[in-house]
Amino acid sequence: MTAPALEAVRRERLDRAEATARLAELGFGWADLEEEEYWLDEVVAMDADVYERLERAASSLWAIFDRTVRYMHGRRELYALTGIPPILWNMLDGLELPPPGQISRYARFDFAVSLDGGIKLLELNADTPTGYAEAAAATPWLCRMAGLRSPNEAMAERLAAAWSAERPDAVACAAYGSHAEDTGTVDLLARHSGLELRKLDLLDLSVDDGVVLDGDGAPIRRLFALYPKEWMALDDGGEALAYAIETGRLTLFNAPHAILLQSKGLQALVWGLYELGMLYTDPEREAIESYLLPTYTKPLFDGSYVSKSMFGREGGSVKLYGEGGGLELEDKDGFDTSVFFPTVYQRRADLPELELGGSSYRVLTGLFMLGGEPCGLLGRAGGLITGNTSHFVPIGVKAK
Repeated sequence: MTAPALEAVRRERLDRAEATARLAELGFGWADLEEEEYWLDEVVAMDADVYERLERAASSLWAIFDRTVRYMHGRRELYALTGIPPILWNMLDGLELPPPGQISRYARFDFAVSLDGGIKLLELNADTPTGYAEAAAATPWLCRMAGLRSPNEAMAERLAAAWSAERPDAVACAAYGSHAEDTGTVDLLARHSGLELRKLDLLDLSVDDGVVLDGDGAPIRRLFALYPKEWMALDDGGEALAYAIETGRLTLFNAPHAILLQSKGLQALVWGLYELGMLYTDPEREAIESYLLPTYTKPLFDGSYVSKSMFGREGGSVKLYGEGGGLELEDKDGFDTSVFFPTVYQRRADLPELELGGSSYRVLTGLFMLGGEPCGLLGRAGGLITGNTSHFVPIGVKAK
């Protein structure tokens, strides 16, 4: 390919006050956070052929991860290997796995897409991914303003189809009504679902004899929550919540088995099975070799690599090691969950560097999976580690 896979679009900047007001109407109301510009008034264009390959990569990896979860289901030694908290094992074994491809109906892959078109998966956020409003509400409008095609236009329809199968009766996040990002995310998910949903603060919920109650004492039977399932092992009410799910008194979305997809230890399991010549077909092995980075539960690398918690989020716990094996960079802003969960070690793949608004950023490419289908690009611009202080930048697709 001659043109770079990703490049900044040259255009005039928008009137920020007008644009942020419009984005808020669409459902993305935190373009500015604490007087800091979270949304960068820039647009990144992806080569159309590269986007098609990215979709194929996501579909192939989704099927591979789904197959791997079904292989590990019920094998407790593999739960331990991938860091699944023991408090969840009975729940995971006692509940039926969702249909193929539907273990998580709301997920996001995070890729390093190099400027020469290389595609490597960094991780899969299969449990409680955020960034939905940025991708589903802001990106299509910003891409139209820049004259780019946005595959994100279909996200609301795909989300509605996925949730029509699950049909939650409530959505929840911690600090609903005061945490702008999480509140806005569940509000937009509820709007796009087309369902009549109660909106709840997780901190108001309680469990009484296996029944989950809202703040008014009304029972909740089917719940979508921005609540990482691994925290059931640490929260005071986690065991009671796990029991409510295990006994069928609460149906949680994404499904409980999404934690098996969420663990970064799953990538180590996939890579180990690949090296042993087990489980996968020849096309699946080709996809693993092409798109996955070698990942292990021990630091077995001679060259540069990354270490991170199996359940790290927003860059927390990530450490980058250089060619000589010495620590080069670590995230000190995010919460380091490696004090609670095991660590994985992955071959390093640095994010591509672009100049945006006169400054240099590393760009992470997210791709949502809704109902098992790739749909929705999410751009994040920051440093070598994409942490909590990174910016949102829309990614669109150039015409062929």
